[in-house]
Amino acid sequence: MAKPQRIFVCQSCGAVSARWQGRCEACGEWNTIVEETADNAGIGGGPQKAARGKGRQIELVAMSGESADPPRLESAIAELDRVLGGGLVPGSALLVGGDPGIGKSTLLLQAMSALSNRGHDVVYISGEEAIAQVRMRARRLGLAETDVQLGAETNLRDIISTLESGRPPEAVVIDSIQTMWTDSLDSAPGTVAQVRASAQELVRFAKKNGTAVILVGHVTKEGQIAGPRVVEHMVDAVLYFEGERGHQFRILRAVKNRFGPANEIGVFEMGELGLTEVPNPSSLFLGERDGGTSGSAVFAGIEGTRPVLVEIQALVAQSALGTPRRAVVGWDSGRLSMVLAVLEARCGLSLAGQDVYLNVAGGLRINEPAADLAVASALVSSITGNPLPAECVIFGEIALSGGVRPVSQMEARLKEAEKLGFSSAIVPAGAARPGVGGGLKLTGIGDLASLLAHLAVGDGKEADAGDA
Repeated sequence: MAKPQRIFVCQSCGAVSARWQGRCEACGEWNTIVEETADNAGIGGGPQKAARGKGRQIELVAMSGESADPPRLESAIAELDRVLGGGLVPGSALLVGGDPGIGKSTLLLQAMSALSNRGHDVVYISGEEAIAQVRMRARRLGLAETDVQLGAETNLRDIISTLESGRPPEAVVIDSIQTMWTDSLDSAPGTVAQVRASAQELVRFAKKNGTAVILVGHVTKEGQIAGPRVVEHMVDAVLYFEGERGHQFRILRAVKNRFGPANEIGVFEMGELGLTEVPNPSSLFLGERDGGTSGSAVFAGIEGTRPVLVEIQALVAQSALGTPRRAVVGWDSGRLSMVLAVLEARCGLSLAGQDVYLNVAGGLRINEPAADLAVASALVSSITGNPLPAECVIFGEIALSGGVRPVSQMEARLKEAEKLGFSSAIVPAGAARPGVGGGLKLTGIGDLASLLAHLAVGDGKEADAGDA
């Protein structure tokens, strides 16, 4: 009998090595490499071991053919359906990740209850909680009377056999994929091999039976979904549930979606009765804004296809430390360092001995470079002590030369600002053209020197510097 091949697999990223080592060379994590057999890792038996029979011929079709749009299962939760591109697609597989306690199970239980109320056959399988615990949450959310079929099991073979015993359900939630295990492997639940094999079986079940399968995934300390990266490639959509524990807002973000736009967001508010939708997140993020304080700027951003207005707060203070602090919440710290360097090199502002604190109010995380100009305005306002105009929105990308570059979807940003009662906007100089912006008064800024000249007025009046 041949001796089984021993390999070493990283439990964080799935990288395989021939020997044990303390630190994974692929992801850099320490003490995550575990010894497994090639068969248990799910990578044994290459093409040389497969049957060498002649394969069947597949049908090839022309690109110019007509295909019907996939049907949708609408959950009646508008923010969730928006992120999914219109609802769940039968036969699709979704992966939902988020921090512990952020509300993943609550959102999916509400979604399954909403689908059940619309006449769909849905199943909720929990591998982390008992049936009594799920029922307790349902009673707290007012969902105890809905016709959702519950199950508490971690054996994947038993779960799939149960789902295929009768008419397959239209939607299934697996909470969570890290607790599932298949008896074809000897490794423990939650290992890379088990997560990969379990996800593959569930995706195959979804495609075969036309069931929408939603997988809940744990996240690492860096906020990435735990387990092998191949799981995110296998599924049709990857959603992240984000939010700060100190805020009641929760943001569902699509980072991959084969049936809709990526980077779309849905905004929810956590309350006593679970998650409620926020149809107009801009007004919510700006609800507690104090327009008379220096260091505060309103940024008109785009999240997916939705314009969102959010307050950016900055504080610049003399540092008592040898190395000044740079604290950032809700934005890229590297981008802040770049903006500070450009302000110091191109505009002569001395920031080397200053502590800088930057915060995006409301718990939203901004990823687009269009926030550069709003951040720079908030920093300059904090340094000079002059508040920015209360009814002014700001957006634009800053180049290393100090110039301000145009950004995409400017009309949508300005339209959202006008709808919320703003009267003016500071925009890149090339975008401030006649007829743009509707009723807003636009101030075009060509470079950061023009921005400083404009903000140096300090009395809230419009300056002519940089006007297009």
